[in-house]
Amino acid sequence: MEKVYNPHQIEQTCYQNWEQQGYFTPTGQGPAYCIMLPPPNVTGTLHMGHGFQQSIMDALIRYHRMHGDNTLWQIGTDHAGIATQMVVEHQLLQQNITRHDLGREKFVEKVWEWKEQSGNTILQQMRRLGVSADWSRECFTMDEHMSDAVREVFIRLFDEGLIYRGQRLVNWDPKLHTAISDLEVVASEEQGFLWHIRYPLVNGNGHLIVATTRPETMLGDAAVAVHPEDERYKHLIGQFVHLPLTDRTIPIIADEYVDKEFGTGCVKITPAHDFNDYAVGQRHELPLINILNADATLNNEVPEAYRGLNRFVARERIVNNLETQHLLEKIQPHTLNVPRGDRSGEILEPFLTFQWYVKTKPLAEPAIKAVESGEIRFIPENWSKTYYQWMYNIEDWCISRQLWWGHRIPAWYDEAGNIYVAQDEASARKKYHLSDTVKLTQDTDVLDTWFSSALWPFSTLGWPHDTPELKTFYPTSVLVTGFDIIFFWVARMIMFGLKFTGKIPFKDIYITGLIRDHEGQKMSKSKGNILDPIDLIDGIDLDNLLQKRTTGLMQPQMAAKIDKATRQQFPDGIPAYGTDALRMTFYSISSPSRDLRFELNRLESCRNFCNKLWNAARFVIMNVEGKDCSFNESDNAQLNIADKWILSKLQHLINSIVDVDLPNYRFDLAMQSIYEFTWNDYCDWYLELAKAILATSDNPDMQRRTRYTLINVLDQLLRILHPFMPFITETIWQTIAPLTGKKVAANASIMTQAYPQVDNSVIDTESCDDIEWLQKTIIGIRTVRSEMNINPGKMLPLIIRNADDNDKIRLNQLELFIRSLAKVNSIDFLAADIEAPAAATALVGQMELLIPLAGLIDVTAETARLNKEIGKLQAEITKCETKLGNPTFVDKAPPAVVVQEKQRLSDFSAALQQLQEQLKKLKM
Repeated sequence: MEKVYNPHQIEQTCYQNWEQQGYFTPTGQGPAYCIMLPPPNVTGTLHMGHGFQQSIMDALIRYHRMHGDNTLWQIGTDHAGIATQMVVEHQLLQQNITRHDLGREKFVEKVWEWKEQSGNTILQQMRRLGVSADWSRECFTMDEHMSDAVREVFIRLFDEGLIYRGQRLVNWDPKLHTAISDLEVVASEEQGFLWHIRYPLVNGNGHLIVATTRPETMLGDAAVAVHPEDERYKHLIGQFVHLPLTDRTIPIIADEYVDKEFGTGCVKITPAHDFNDYAVGQRHELPLINILNADATLNNEVPEAYRGLNRFVARERIVNNLETQHLLEKIQPHTLNVPRGDRSGEILEPFLTFQWYVKTKPLAEPAIKAVESGEIRFIPENWSKTYYQWMYNIEDWCISRQLWWGHRIPAWYDEAGNIYVAQDEASARKKYHLSDTVKLTQDTDVLDTWFSSALWPFSTLGWPHDTPELKTFYPTSVLVTGFDIIFFWVARMIMFGLKFTGKIPFKDIYITGLIRDHEGQKMSKSKGNILDPIDLIDGIDLDNLLQKRTTGLMQPQMAAKIDKATRQQFPDGIPAYGTDALRMTFYSISSPSRDLRFELNRLESCRNFCNKLWNAARFVIMNVEGKDCSFNESDNAQLNIADKWILSKLQHLINSIVDVDLPNYRFDLAMQSIYEFTWNDYCDWYLELAKAILATSDNPDMQRRTRYTLINVLDQLLRILHPFMPFITETIWQTIAPLTGKKVAANASIMTQAYPQVDNSVIDTESCDDIEWLQKTIIGIRTVRSEMNINPGKMLPLIIRNADDNDKIRLNQLELFIRSLAKVNSIDFLAADIEAPAAATALVGQMELLIPLAGLIDVTAETARLNKEIGKLQAEITKCETKLGNPTFVDKAPPAVVVQEKQRLSDFSAALQQLQEQLKKLKM
């Protein structure tokens, strides 16, 4: 092994070997264990959320593979209809070409070309993360066998009456010219206005005042509604008003939808451009007057003066004309929820079009029961409430999109508008007995991307064919995903899985939190706080980091702010931490919380852990290589206390991971246990105890057994760690495997070794108690050394007082370790009734550890040093107390600054108390 841990040198080689050896493919042996990768968009690149979830999935797959399960991690990408079409259209526009210039067929060819050349970047990046997915089964949602499954599902649902085509209001994106689902709408509060408009009564007796945030939609009004119990307007119900700026009159209707306490109690009803108004219009059989074109310009249903105008230009002209005609009562500033498309960022319009829909209520009922019965469980369980809330109130799903890239809807129309649904045109003619003289035209729409994604758990395994893979791996074992797509994807997979296979798609749904920055803020380009997992693995210099963070920002002020903040946080760029440190960080923060803070100091500590493990392995190799490490059954009874202790601690670690943490998806607790065992128990304590045995013991058999324990505990620790930190464990294991005395096959990998299992017969409670006593004793002596500022290398005399019989037995058994680890050169016992010399004292239970000070330190010099430090601390405490006693500071300073000052005072006070106690000991 190299002297210094360098992740860059080991990671790529490891991964290439794993892939070449075919370790990621199912073995065909053991119980089936399958995870479906949530297919990332083919346009995407690896972000922190991907990195986090894929690290979780890989740990599960590697863990179950080592348990002997027949593991499959099904990989693939999503065609991402809107996102991919936008990317290719943007490239074409740079050449002054539109998709309409090319035509549909040529444009789709261009998208496929882009996919082959530039798509799948994310899959290469996933390899850098160490994912052990079966790449030989990589799927794409537009692959032919996947498309066959999509068409089959559509046809079956249509034939059962569960898919239909109808004219309804949809969320319309004027930029992309397509409908989008409610789940793809991002609504946020924005500042706007409320225009109060006068609608003159036809009878000439005044007017009604109606308020709106969208004056242009007034041209599509079909009525004015009032509450049926509103005494102000009861006498006007059934009468008519003039619709301003038009030659139309519209009725005054009564509907309980109106809140008579809000505003004037009069509401304009525009059924073709408002979802609530649409429902009112249906109840009163009002006409649907669509005033918009697909690009949100005004169409020929409006007066000529406004035709062809952009909706916001039309708004401005309409307001001016209302004012000119004295029909504008007033304008008020108003905060409103503005709906925007999550892809385009464009303000959406409720728009009346013909679309395809899935009747979801019949599909939702069994999907709800599957969770209620416990057949499917959410982890954490509270996310089931979110699932139920949506499923109990589910609406029909609009599945058609006005795009060219995607699964084209398998429906054909004759010239009379009749619909024929089949796999292709020839199948449609055969199914519906149509002659060749009947002209058929295929529907131009494509399916919502989430439609094909809903089939992912079974279509990737070969459905609708009854393949061996489908029989073996379906239902899958667990779905790892985020709470943001419970509606988009999780619920729909359950509905479609039950409908088309009769089985649930997965048994567990592990919902992860959202990765946020160190301050708890969402990572976004506009905040300048995005971290790229690949940058954290490889490192990135400051210039390239600044370029990544500021390129594409439209506002120079924002770019300058982000530039400044980045320079302050990363003056030298981001160092290379390696994949294992990044993965370890992900596991350590994976609590059940909704929001997970990613902090670079934690990543730094995980990198330090890698160094610690590397150096520990080098120590073990150095002490066992070329030496006798044999072990036979009779040696078990002859193990020394330290060996028994570390083996017992190892069993407790295995038990907590195998029986508690991983079954409950508590990767954070598993990582904490591994960290504490590795850093504290194995490295800080056991290696030092073993070093004492190997360096000073005159018992060759004891040394042999300790060498065996050293190498075999390391072997088991590496196997425990491997699912979480695959690269460093593989590299170290390749070196130590021949030293363990076990048979290892040529080209073997740690990932094919058995995961450690608990052996309760190894647990020795007495040795655990003994080592705990030893640790307290050594820590007590070290604390005295530190507090009294005694040179770390100076040997100390130790006097024991008030030791009971158990203490004396342990002192006799463990004297070797006390002398070596605490650097003690003599141990003497003092009767309780004899006065002790001037000494610093530590307690272990009732037993006193006395360190005589004579000859160890210069009491006068140490007293002067302590008094000087005490004086500094008292001055700092006075400053803090003065600040905190000043009402101006407390009231006007930012809360965080006040909290920081209080913490400073607390820290200074604690340090002062500690120094005063040390000074007191010197004077004893």
